Amino acid sequence: MPRAPGEYPQPAASCDRGRSEQVGSDRRQPVDAIVDPAIEQYAAEHSSEEPAHLAEVARTTRAASDQANMMVGRLEGRLLRMLVHLTRAQRVLEIGTFTGYSALSMAEALPSGGRIVTCELDPERAAMARRHIEQSGYGDRIEVMIGPALDTIGGLTGRFDLVFIDADKPSYAAYYDAVLPLLAPNGVIAVDNVLWSGRVLDPSDRDASTRALIEFNEMVLRDPRVDCVMLTVRDGLTLISRAVPASGSAR
Repeated sequence: MPRAPGEYPQPAASCDRGRSEQVGSDRRQPVDAIVDPAIEQYAAEHSSEEPAHLAEVARTTRAASDQANMMVGRLEGRLLRMLVHLTRAQRVLEIGTFTGYSALSMAEALPSGGRIVTCELDPERAAMARRHIEQSGYGDRIEVMIGPALDTIGGLTGRFDLVFIDADKPSYAAYYDAVLPLLAPNGVIAVDNVLWSGRVLDPSDRDASTRALIEFNEMVLRDPRVDCVMLTVRDGLTLISRAVPASGSAR
């Protein structure tokens, strides 16, 4: 579906573009500044259609919230769905539910018996997400957990095939350390907003979220336990897997 004007609204004053674990006074440039808007629109127009129930989630979120920019949006939602499909994920963990768009995107590709655990600090946002989930027909696949994400993660058992981190930026390193032991051997961690509207390029930026993202990006890059690739999708998305063992010298 072509992106309608305003589909990706301007960021509201918040240090958490992704989710609601922490709220601050940060104001950034539009997310579309990372990629030329015409290219962004072309990519959206040449990606799979957004289902009607997700279009409705986007519509109601924009109508109810001045922070609708915190939705991942159609293009990234289709990417998350594909990641679930490609990894054949049975269990998915999401840190930062917001109004449910990303969880519902991933639920589309879950096999029978697959489950998503999604963490949200804000009870009002969690309630809105639950309404969207119940109306979608995927209510049996998604469990919304309210409370600090680290507390929820601490009570989880078993392995997860896909983890999506899209919450308060100063806690990204803590979330990463908490979920890595829970990652399945061939699992993937996807981390949103890693380019932060380009502010990560400015080492003099003292905003707490910007500093946290700069440090997080460097930490992941230098972690010998993992391999990573940073994509310029929307506001930046890093994919992380356990380190792939060397297969021998190149010929």
